[in-house]
Amino acid sequence: MANGYRPEIIQRAFVDFIGSRLHPFWSLTTPKLRLIARYTLSDDLIALRFESNRAFKQQISEVMGGWQGGQYLDLRVCIDGVYHQRSYSIVGLAHQPLWWLDDITESHTADQRHTVTIAIKPQGLVSNYLTKQMPLASVVNTSLPLGHFTLEQTSILRHEISDNKQLTPLLFIAGGSGITPMLGLITQALSNGHQVTLLHYSRTVLSKLQHQWQQLKDAYPDFIYHLIHTEDPTTYLAGTRYLSAESLLSLNLPLADTQIFACGSPALLAGLYNAAAEITFPTNKQLRDNIIVENFGNALADVDNNSNQTFDKTIPVEEHTVYLRSRQRQFVSDTTILAAADNADIRLAHGCRQGICQLCRCNKVSGVVKNVQTGKVSGDGYESVQTCINIAMTDVVLDI
Repeated sequence: MANGYRPEIIQRAFVDFIGSRLHPFWSLTTPKLRLIARYTLSDDLIALRFESNRAFKQQISEVMGGWQGGQYLDLRVCIDGVYHQRSYSIVGLAHQPLWWLDDITESHTADQRHTVTIAIKPQGLVSNYLTKQMPLASVVNTSLPLGHFTLEQTSILRHEISDNKQLTPLLFIAGGSGITPMLGLITQALSNGHQVTLLHYSRTVLSKLQHQWQQLKDAYPDFIYHLIHTEDPTTYLAGTRYLSAESLLSLNLPLADTQIFACGSPALLAGLYNAAAEITFPTNKQLRDNIIVENFGNALADVDNNSNQTFDKTIPVEEHTVYLRSRQRQFVSDTTILAAADNADIRLAHGCRQGICQLCRCNKVSGVVKNVQTGKVSGDGYESVQTCINIAMTDVVLDI
């Protein structure tokens, strides 16, 4: 009886194997990128431009229809015979030219509809290799765009102001290289008609990046940016070096109805949540409910005492059982799910253990978890979670 199955006469994997020997960039199934240009975004931020292969173009078109601002790629890079995987933010949007490209940069690029740009802060083995050593025309394997730090994740897309429906004001807060996912997010938000405000805290001079933001300001009058050099008091908001309730209030935004995106160090995110706790509204609404974060570094690590910005490490947690549905295994957890699995000699997929690389992300079937970095509590149904930064608040079932 015919069942619709049609076996491949020639396996695609075999064709890929032969094709990769003829040309490393060619593949029917594996998304790949080829380095075509490097250029400077700021004093400590380098952009890398890649041409995408046919598999990348087809899969992103068929599966995703492009990518969203704020998403990232997992690159698989071979250094001295050892493969390393790292995540890097995508700059800009699919099928749109980068608004800050100059004529010199543009002359070195391929068709912009088929290129991908990422931004990297040169630090660490892989980042230094990509920004300083990897030859032009080198090929790397890549994932498709990943991540949930996007406009689609906003909890308040529209609200009413003075009985008139308006797009939600958006506030972007970045620290150091946390600016990288903002480059695409802000472009997308302005294109959609949002009022956008940017706070960027940095220890380095931002003259080049400031020129680029000014170009965007000239094109979109509703865009306001504040570049805060932490060593220059003349750039401070409300006279404070670090993010505070006073600096947020000085922006004169309707904070109760403003969606906040934040990306940066644990100190920056701690300062944001502390500031949010100090700001009260007439209703029962809390400002922290409007915050969506990405972070660099371990949010549970100690913070410089001079900054007065710390996370509360004393989160009371009762013991709960975590079930791994596919493995038919279970273990007791009173810490992060990943750490509890380690304690039970159960190996779960992981990478950085800091909530950055996303390699530990899996699907939760049921149960409630709490993000130890943001304090947000999940629903009790099916959703994607990171085991390295979530603790079980009830018995939890994972699709592992």
